[in-house]
Amino acid sequence: MRVTADDGVALEVLDAGEPGRPPLMFVHGFGGAKEDFTDHVDALGATHRVVVFDHRGHGESDHPTTEGAYSLARFADDVVAVADALGLGTFRLLGNSMGGLVAQLVVLAHPERVEALILQDTWPGRLPFDRDDAVKAAEIVRRDGLAELQRRTAGRDAVNTPAHEELLRTRPGYAEFCDQKFLGQAPAMYAAIVVEMFDQPDRTTALGGVTCPALVMAGEQDPARPFCEAIARAIPGARYEVIADAGHSPQLERPGAWLAALTNFLSGLDHLRGDP
Repeated sequence: MRVTADDGVALEVLDAGEPGRPPLMFVHGFGGAKEDFTDHVDALGATHRVVVFDHRGHGESDHPTTEGAYSLARFADDVVAVADALGLGTFRLLGNSMGGLVAQLVVLAHPERVEALILQDTWPGRLPFDRDDAVKAAEIVRRDGLAELQRRTAGRDAVNTPAHEELLRTRPGYAEFCDQKFLGQAPAMYAAIVVEMFDQPDRTTALGGVTCPALVMAGEQDPARPFCEAIARAIPGARYEVIADAGHSPQLERPGAWLAALTNFLSGLDHLRGDP
């Protein structure tokens, strides 16, 4: 289905599962797509109403051509717009990587809407890499396009891990899927967001005010792991799970262990609700 935001941008949404079940929304990362989580829709749909969507400038959603159409705050507004369009008063929210930054903005701005928060392989603020590299990447995309950036940076992704390389070798079609996602981004989105992620304030203190149940997950090999530990320490009562032998996308790299950690957390929420 399509959900149209208040500025006219249409978002492609997959709404799966029974409407009466607890809603579970997934927010994918920078350059990702809803398909990053669709392997698990059937399993999670047995107990949840699962909602996954493409950010603007990604996948099958609209691709505005101006950089002003994109910001992390705009992405957060889109999460709420999707929830409103589906009639979700409250929801369980999982944000991965950049999606974790977006999920933080949602829970801090709308704490009454987020029943539970799951943050995965993310940071409490600016990315811990070289900002100058991000600025140069944005300049290349503006001038020469995403294909040229891909040619210049092949194999040098800051979040590449052995688990990611293994998946590229062993899962048929996965390398092509990654290329499709990268080249399918809106250039204006890439140029705007790649730099904004380096200009975020540190939200560690603010996350101390989160009162809903929280789970923080990190791949064992992921460079974001120490930052996930800091987030888990900051959020009162947060559970922290490390997915062994996983990198930046444990739901794809170690799907069984990832699903077990997530469903264990979610089943605890259902117990608190009194659900069977």
